[in-house]
Amino acid sequence: MCGNISEVFEYNLAPNHIISQGDQIKLTLDNVSGCGFESKKKYLFGQASVQIKLIEGDSTGTVTAFYMASEGPVHDELDFEFLGNVSREPYLVQTNGTGNREQRHTLWFDPTLDFHTYSFFWNRHFIVEVFLVDGIPIRVFTNKEDKGAWFPRQQAMSIRGSVWNADDWATQGGKVKTNWTNAPFVSTFRFFIINACELLPETDDIMAQYGKLGRFWWDKPAFVVLNRHRSHQLKWVRRKHLVYDYCKDKARFTELPRECIS
Repeated sequence: MCGNISEVFEYNLAPNHIISQGDQIKLTLDNVSGCGFESKKKYLFGQASVQIKLIEGDSTGTVTAFYMASEGPVHDELDFEFLGNVSREPYLVQTNGTGNREQRHTLWFDPTLDFHTYSFFWNRHFIVEVFLVDGIPIRVFTNKEDKGAWFPRQQAMSIRGSVWNADDWATQGGKVKTNWTNAPFVSTFRFFIINACELLPETDDIMAQYGKLGRFWWDKPAFVVLNRHRSHQLKWVRRKHLVYDYCKDKARFTELPRECIS
C-alpha cells in the first residue's frame, strides 16, 4: 500500500480542484475545470489497485477515470472509465486499451454508496491482462501479438486518475448534458496498492531492468490463465453485466480486429 500520497503522486491537472485528506484524494469537477493526478514513477507488469467512491446523485456527462498510460509517439493505455448517469440510473464502466477497444458493463452494486476496489493485472509473457472489480474479473484481454494484435508490453506506464466533463458522449451518447447546478462533482480515491515492476527513467533497456522471466509473482505458471473460480466469475459478469463489446459491433468494422479473432 502506498504511504504518503504526495510522495507517490503529483497533481498535474488543476491542482486547485484536488483535495488531499489523509489517505484520500478527492477529485472535483465544476464548470471551470476537471482535475487529475499521476504517479511520479512508471511501471511495467504487475498489479495496480485503488478504491474509489464515485460521484453521487446526478452525475450526467461526467467521467471518472482510473488508468495507466505511457508517454511518447507510440501510446499504450489501460482504462477504467466510469460514465455518469442521471439519478437512480446505473453507472456504466467502460474498459479500454489503446485504439478504441471498448467494453461496457453495468455493476452489481451502487458505486456511489461506498468504496470499491478496481485493479489492473498484466504480465509480459503469459496471455492475460485483466480488469478486476472487487477482485472479480470483468474483462480479460488476451495477448495475441502472434496475430499482429496490440498488447502493452514494451513501455512503462504511469498510474493516473481524473474527473472531467464528457457530456458530448458519456451519457446516452451525449443526448443528456451535465447539469452544472449540481457542481461540484466529487469522486474520492483511496488505498492505492502498487505491486508492479518499477522502471527507472535513465535506462532504455526495459527487459534488462525487468529481469529474468519468473522473477516476479505475476509471471508464475499459476497466472498463465484464470483459475476455474475466476473463469466462472468472468462468465457470470459477461452474461449478466456486459452491455457493449467492440468485438461484437458489426456496424463498426469492415474487418474484425485481429485480437477479436479466436
